Amino acid sequence: MEFKKVLLTEDEMPRQWYNILADIKMNPPLGPDGQPVKPEALAPVFPMNLIEQEVSPDRWIDIPEEVLKVLSIWRPSPLVRARALEKFLDTPARIYFKNEGVSPPGSHKPNTAVPQAYYNKVFGIEKLTTETGAGQWGSALSFACSQFGIECKVFMVRVSFDQKPYRKSMMEAWGGKCVASPSRETNAGRNVLENDPDTPGSLGIAISEAIEAAVSDESGKTRYSLGSVLNHVMLHQTIIGLEAKKQLEKIGEYPDVVIACAGGGSNFAGLAFPFVHDKINGKNIDIYPYEPTACPTLTKAPFVYDHGDTARYTPLLPMHSLGHAFVPPPIHAGGLRYHGMSPTVSQLVNEGIIEAKSATQLDAYKAGVIFARTEGFIPAPETNHALAGVIDAAKKAKEEAKEKVILFNWSGHGLIDLTAYDKYFSGELHNFVLTDAEMSESEKVFENFPKPQTLKSR
Repeated sequence: MEFKKVLLTEDEMPRQWYNILADIKMNPPLGPDGQPVKPEALAPVFPMNLIEQEVSPDRWIDIPEEVLKVLSIWRPSPLVRARALEKFLDTPARIYFKNEGVSPPGSHKPNTAVPQAYYNKVFGIEKLTTETGAGQWGSALSFACSQFGIECKVFMVRVSFDQKPYRKSMMEAWGGKCVASPSRETNAGRNVLENDPDTPGSLGIAISEAIEAAVSDESGKTRYSLGSVLNHVMLHQTIIGLEAKKQLEKIGEYPDVVIACAGGGSNFAGLAFPFVHDKINGKNIDIYPYEPTACPTLTKAPFVYDHGDTARYTPLLPMHSLGHAFVPPPIHAGGLRYHGMSPTVSQLVNEGIIEAKSATQLDAYKAGVIFARTEGFIPAPETNHALAGVIDAAKKAKEEAKEKVILFNWSGHGLIDLTAYDKYFSGELHNFVLTDAEMSESEKVFENFPKPQTLKSR
C-alpha cells in the first residue's frame, strides 16, 4: 500500500522558530511623530517578552518547553499526500498538504495563541483581549488561555458573529467571552455605530476595540493579543513549515510550488517562510499567497504606511493596504477580510520573492467541494482559496507535462462553516470584485502618511 500520511514523533517536533527578520530588510513601524516606534512604546499593549520577539534579529528562537507541552496535544501535524485529488485532476503533480485542522479549535491559529498566552502568563498578565474575523482566532486564543488560566475577551466582526454562531459557543466552552463588533463597550465601537448602525464590521474595527479594552484597564493586568500580521505571530507559525520540511525530507521530496491562503498572513507565513529562507539562499521554488478578489490587499492595493486598525490606535505599519477605514464585502471567508497585510509578507511581495494571487468566492467554494469529494475533509472557506490555487497549479503542471511537487497549507476545517456551504449549494453565494473607484476612495485615508522606502534584501 502506498503511503497516505507522513508523520513525525513528538521528539521530532521543531524546538526553535524561524525568524525571517534575520534575512530581509524592513521599514520600521512609525509613531504619531513620524519617527520609528521604540519597543517600550508598545508596552501598554504587549508584554515585553513578546515585544522582544517582535524586534529580534536572531534567526532562530527557542520554543519554551511549557509551550511545546501544549502544542504536543496535536503536533506534529500530519503531512498528507492528496492522491485522490491528483487522480481527479489527472495531473502529473504530486500534491501534499499540511493538515492544521487537527488542533482542538480546528485551525492553525493555536500555533501562536499558545505561546502568546504563555508569554503573557509568565509576565504576570491575567486577561487578554483580541479581535476575530471568522472566529478561528478567537476560538484559538480562548483555548490557549484556558491552558494557562488567563481570562479572554474576544471582539468578533459582526457579520461573522451572525454567520457563525457556533464559533461563539466554542469560545465560551473554553471560558472566553465573545461580543459582536462594533459594540457599545468601547469608544471606537460607539463611534462606528453612530455613523453606520448597520455596518457588518471589520477586523480593523474589532482590533481598535480590543486594543482600547486592553489599554484602558487601570489594573495593568490586561494586554492585547493579535492573531496575525505582526512578526512574532509569523514567527510562531513557522513550526508548520519546519515540520513540513522534515516530513518531505523523510520521503525524498522538496516542493516546486508552495501555496497558502492569505488574510493577515499568518498561516501563509507559517508554511512558506522556512521555504522563503531556502529561496533567498538559491532554491528554485514558486511561492504563492492566495487572497480573495473581494479583498485584494496584495494583488491590487499599494505598499504604504497605514494603521492596522480603524481607530488608528496602532503605529503606522509598512504594508500593502486598502485603507484602515475599508470595510470588506461580507464574504464567508471572514479570516481573509482584512484591509492590510503582514509587513513581512508585504516586503517579500515587493521584492518578487513571492507572487500574490487571488481567487473569487465561487471558485474557492468549487475547489473546496472538489477537495471534500476527493480527500474527504471539508475545508474552511479561507482554506478554499488556497485550494483554488492548488488546482490551478496542478492543471498547469498537466499542461506542461511536468511532475511538480505542490505543497499547501490546509489551514483549517469547515465544520463550523456549513451555513456558507448551504448557501453555495443553493446558489445564494456571489462573487465580489472591488471596482477601481471603490479602491481609490478607500485609499484616500493614507494619502498624507509617510511613504515607505524601497528596500532590497538580496
